[in-house]
Order: sequence, then structure tokens, then C-alpha cells
Amino acid sequence: MGIPKPAWLEALFREKFFAPCSIHESAKKNEKNICCLDCCISICPHCVMAHRFHRLIQIRRYVYHDVVRLEDLEKLIDCSNVQAYTINSAKVIFIKKRPQNRQFKGSGNYCTSCDRSLQEPFIHCSLGCKVDFVLKHYQDVFPFLRRCTTLQLSPDFFIPQDMADDETAHSTIVDSDGPWGSSMSGSSGSENNMMSVFPCTEFVRKKRSGLYVCGRTLNSYKNITDEDIATSMSRRKGIPHRSPLC
Repeated sequence: MGIPKPAWLEALFREKFFAPCSIHESAKKNEKNICCLDCCISICPHCVMAHRFHRLIQIRRYVYHDVVRLEDLEKLIDCSNVQAYTINSAKVIFIKKRPQNRQFKGSGNYCTSCDRSLQEPFIHCSLGCKVDFVLKHYQDVFPFLRRCTTLQLSPDFFIPQDMADDETAHSTIVDSDGPWGSSMSGSSGSENNMMSVFPCTEFVRKKRSGLYVCGRTLNSYKNITDEDIATSMSRRKGIPHRSPLC
């Protein structure tokens, strides 16, 4: 029987990240690049809403290997003596061991597990190498763990807008002479002219763009006469003419 590890740590080593999400297989950007530390599974950005109250950590890719930001990982476990690398101005740590075919020969520091050449004073090239070292010499990894009750994704993490709550995607009914009138003042002249003839009383918030657009149906225009349409079209600006060449 092996020495026990916390379930979230086992999930980091076990889960296959950047594979397509089976739940959202038809959606775009469905790579599983997040680990839910409470459910101990890998999820994609479309799954975030179902796990929004859980501890989430983003998985990144660096030279074809899975890495985690050092800032995030240090909240969960002691990462001392693990060499970090810099990508996009952020320090990251490799999750899994990266064994080499030939052993390292020469002076300097090298990994306790993979024999990789390291900078001083580091002696582990990944989180997995450190965990193996700790279990081999101390038989217990729990003294190296840190209490972390909340862990959120970084602000720059892309979350698809179509995964928002259904409440934010419902239609909103607004009177044409209400507060929406002033907020629409930045529209172009042709749009304002059409609004005067076709007063829009229903605004629908688009899921992807977050913008509000008029949601009238064709039946709403039955009472509009040809004369009204002609009046509206006559308000359009004429075609600009260039001044004659000198």
C-alpha cells in the first residue's frame, strides 16, 4: 500500500489535460485546461459555472508539458527547491516528472529524480519530483501542505460568455421613452431615424457580445404604413459630392 497523498494532488498527476471535454465536445475552446481541486477532475472553460464555488487552478503548457503558476501552487504546497521557469512574465512549475534517457554527468545541481541539470540552489525539476523525494525521505507529504480554502482563476483567464447564467440571457422590456432613450443617443443618425418610425420596446441581450439589440418580431410592423417608411427614408443624408478639380 502506497503512502497516501491528498486527492487534489493525485488528480494533478493523474488527469490528462488539454484533451477535448466530453461534455462540451461540440463547443469551441473546449480543452480541459482547469483542475477542480474539490472534485479532483479536469474541466474545460465551459464547465466553470458548475464549479464556480470550488477551488480552481489553471493548467498551462510549456515545451509540451503541463505547468502551473508558482503563485497559485504555493498556496497549496511548499514549492521550495523546485526550479521555476518564466513564461509570459509569470513563473511556472512543471507538474509531472520529466525523465531523461541518459543521466546527467558533470558538476552543478541536478534533479533528485530526473537527473536534469538545474540552477542553484534548486534540486527538483518538477512538483512530482519533489513529492517523490519527500515521500522517500519523510514518508509524509502532509506537513508540506498549506491550508487553502479559496482559489480562483486569474483575471485574464478566458471564460466563454455563452456559459453565463440563463437569467442574464433573458429578454428585457424597456419603454422607448425610458432611460434607454438617453443611452442610445450615441447611435448613428440612420439608426435614430429608423427608431423614430419603428419605436423598439424590446431589447434582447445577446449572449456572446453582451450587447442589447432590438428584439421586435415581424408582426410588430403590421401597423406601419408605406407613407411612414417613405418619410423615414427621405431623412437619409444625400450622397456627398467632391469639389471640382482646379
